Amino acid sequence: MEQISVTAILKPKTGKEENVLSVLQEVLKGSRNEEGNIQYDVYQSIEDTTFVIYEVWENQQAIETHISSEHYEKYRKDIGDLIDSREVYKMKKI
Repeated sequence: MEQISVTAILKPKTGKEENVLSVLQEVLKGSRNEEGNIQYDVYQSIEDTTFVIYEVWENQQAIETHISSEHYEKYRKDIGDLIDSREVYKMKKI
């Protein structure tokens, strides 16, 4: 199977940027230690309050394991009230 990249773009609610950063730092720690994770980085725009998560996984099974992990489920629960929008793109290299 081929590697899969995931890009998530999050727009925090006004005044919630630090809370979002805290939640992202927490999920980053757990995700980097997962089997099947190749890369997991969090970026913050220098132009606005946008955050971007960039992930690379060995295969689809690694992503499914990640999504069912305790730290990912906590991230989804904690982030929901802090953001205005979340876009996720799963991609393969061509």
